[in-house]
Amino acid sequence: MAETQKESTNEYERTPVPDKALKGPGKFWGMYAGEHTAGTEFMIGPLFLAAGASIQNLVVGLLLGNILATLTWRFLVTPIAIRKRLTLYYQLERIAGGNAVKLYNFVNGLLFCFLAGAMVTVSASAVGVPFGITFDVPENWYELSTPAFTIIVLIVGAVIAAIACRGYETVARVANIAAPWMIIVFAACGLVSYAQMSSGTPYTWDDAIAFIQDKNGADDFGFWKIVVFAWLCNGAMHFGMADLSVFRFARNKSSGWAPAIGMFLGHYVAWICAALLLAAMLKVNPDATLGPDGKVIANPGLLAWQAIGWTGIVCVVIAGWTTANPTIYRAGLAFQGMFPKSKRTVMTLIAGLIATIAGAFPTLSAQLLGFVGTYGTILGPMGAVIFVDFWLMKRFGLRNEYAETTGSSFNPAVLIAWLLPVAVGLFLIFQKGVFAIYLVIPCWIACGLLYIILSKLTQKKA
Repeated sequence: MAETQKESTNEYERTPVPDKALKGPGKFWGMYAGEHTAGTEFMIGPLFLAAGASIQNLVVGLLLGNILATLTWRFLVTPIAIRKRLTLYYQLERIAGGNAVKLYNFVNGLLFCFLAGAMVTVSASAVGVPFGITFDVPENWYELSTPAFTIIVLIVGAVIAAIACRGYETVARVANIAAPWMIIVFAACGLVSYAQMSSGTPYTWDDAIAFIQDKNGADDFGFWKIVVFAWLCNGAMHFGMADLSVFRFARNKSSGWAPAIGMFLGHYVAWICAALLLAAMLKVNPDATLGPDGKVIANPGLLAWQAIGWTGIVCVVIAGWTTANPTIYRAGLAFQGMFPKSKRTVMTLIAGLIATIAGAFPTLSAQLLGFVGTYGTILGPMGAVIFVDFWLMKRFGLRNEYAETTGSSFNPAVLIAWLLPVAVGLFLIFQKGVFAIYLVIPCWIACGLLYIILSKLTQKKA
């Protein structure tokens, strides 16, 4: 009995996943539906509206961008995951060496914790609504909301972390149960909101944009910006190869199409439905959307509550949960990569604690459009190292998995190739105001090229 229990909780963090642990496509379709038809959608959809995206550009731009995202998962990530069956973190350790990869694992885990923290905020926003507890979005990142809201965040974060600790099987099971119902609720939110906007004196999408920009200031989110955002908002997962840790469990490559359900039901239908929630609220009760500074705030729990009541509240809670769960799971694996002898459950608990603390700062969730681009710019380029190492190194007469084959604990080519493009990218984001999502692919290409050049200079001949 004890041996069976041990096998059921084995996540194979430092060994290839064996055949007996492989999973069919259903596990992946459910997980991606749950993860991407979830908490971030309640925040990102309204942010599109607030940023001035036209409904025409949103409908067509999201379609194209989500097709590109699906293809990237299927043809960039899945073939390597199926062949190697290793976590991102252990695979990088074999290439870069344990010492070189520790910094990346720390940054990776921390940024995933911040993303999960935003989802904890989303769930907490719904829990607080029936009790009259809402959150204000401070101007500064380091400011907390009200004490009551902070307590709710701590409780919600503890529950989410406990689920994530149970491993991939439990994370996937939660998503499989929740996803079909959440998709229906998102659609209901969109239909109800559209009916509210059409009843009486019609209120259009453009009317909502005009109201928000009068309060928050002018902004513009054009067609190609929408396309690139939809494609690369998960850049750390596909270009960055983080989902090697997920698809290593796939029995065959057909599972690589699973992100499509998340992209088209979540990052398409759900984003538009969530934006309609805010537009309807601006017609029905515009004062409820205004923060203390007079600016429009998208409170996910309140938006769902005004549309479909208690069903909306429950959906927002679970939606934040199903996004935060796999994100905290990934962060735990990253932290374990720093300390190979540590237990995954302990590292996942630490990740959950950090995510919960991050969730107490509501400004993070209000800045998701910029944040997901920044974390993609930071984490995405390391995926180029894995891509080059897997497909190209031997063709250039170089060793793949250099640290493993030479017994080295530090491969400087990896660290330098990653840090240089990222440093330039962060400079352009924070000093020149470049929209972060635009830099994911340029940094990825630069990292791959640098890795080849630096490996030529540093490796002994194979």
